[in-house]
Amino acid sequence: MQTVLPETKLTPEPLSIALSRPRPADLPTPYVEIDEHRLARNLSGMQVRANAAGVMLRPHIKSHKSLAIMGRQLALGAHGATASKPDEALVFVEADVPSVTLAYPIVRPESIGRLLRSVKDKGSELMLIAAHETGVEAIGAAAGAHGLRLGVFLKADVGLGRVGIKPQDPRALPLADKIARHPHLTFAGLLSHAGHSYASKNTSDLSLIASQEALALTELAGRLRQAGISVSSISVGATPTCLGASIPQGVTEIRPGNYAFLDRTALRLGICAPDDIALSVIATVVAHNDAHFILDAGSKTLTSDLGAHGSGGSGFGLVVSADGEREETWEVERLSEEHGFVRFAGAPPRIGSRVRVFPNHACVVVAQFNSVSLRQTDGRVAQIRIDARGCQT
Repeated sequence: MQTVLPETKLTPEPLSIALSRPRPADLPTPYVEIDEHRLARNLSGMQVRANAAGVMLRPHIKSHKSLAIMGRQLALGAHGATASKPDEALVFVEADVPSVTLAYPIVRPESIGRLLRSVKDKGSELMLIAAHETGVEAIGAAAGAHGLRLGVFLKADVGLGRVGIKPQDPRALPLADKIARHPHLTFAGLLSHAGHSYASKNTSDLSLIASQEALALTELAGRLRQAGISVSSISVGATPTCLGASIPQGVTEIRPGNYAFLDRTALRLGICAPDDIALSVIATVVAHNDAHFILDAGSKTLTSDLGAHGSGGSGFGLVVSADGEREETWEVERLSEEHGFVRFAGAPPRIGSRVRVFPNHACVVVAQFNSVSLRQTDGRVAQIRIDARGCQT
């Protein structure tokens, strides 16, 4: 079954109005504010798309790293979680998330020792990826040492050029067979990440990338099945293709992450409207000079990321007044560690006023904070812990 794309969302009002939000809480800046209504709408919208396409949703939790938000995703119908690093996966396994995919290459058995002990203790399902014999051997050795049988996806490189075996590579079949025949492993299927979709120019590009990804994987699945290897799952994951294109036939699972918050990159790609962005950074104007007003949010808050996988255009975020004093939109032009430089024309906003910054890449901003502020639908503010922050191993 194919999903029907949502109608294009037009924004006739000025961008500053489209990005306006209620006055933020009076908290020390800089801090991250999550709009609960928009978060809930984004989470529900992706689950509806997955249900309509008849596929499982396994969100990538690197975007929020939060057990509270994962709980919302599971309650809506998510099948489990996707994690980036063993210690990140460990946080969610120990919180009783029943099924976790660790979508990161493992090359040393000891790197997943703590995770496997927890998986065995909790009785959780854990799946991993491999794209070469070293990975299969490392995962197999770790599984054997802990008395476990683990599912392993063959990771396919469908265009990003990062981790994975090319779907047309003749080595794909013997590698899948090695996984399937291993005494401590089960062949889980095929997994890919079309991260190159973040460089798309329009939704036509996104549709082409999504269809090419699915075609490459289904053709590989066909060759594997002809060789007697069962392919139970074809798992794809990237917010641009999951939001900006129909979910193709043949896919059984999607793993988007950024859809929960969205950001300036999603806006540039045309996969969301300004009103859909749930995350922003509240900052204070602390100084002026002839060309810029200066914020108390620099690279340690906004990061120097131009967008996922280095995509994006100029600047480090869109800026609007948070206090309703001005109806203008500015851009963070450059950063130092603790300061953001915002070019202005005319008069700058007053020193001491607050602004709202919509960053290029929400995922990396969240990773800078121990907690974020959730602006609830009734106007109250609650704190959400970023439980898996700092999980780098």
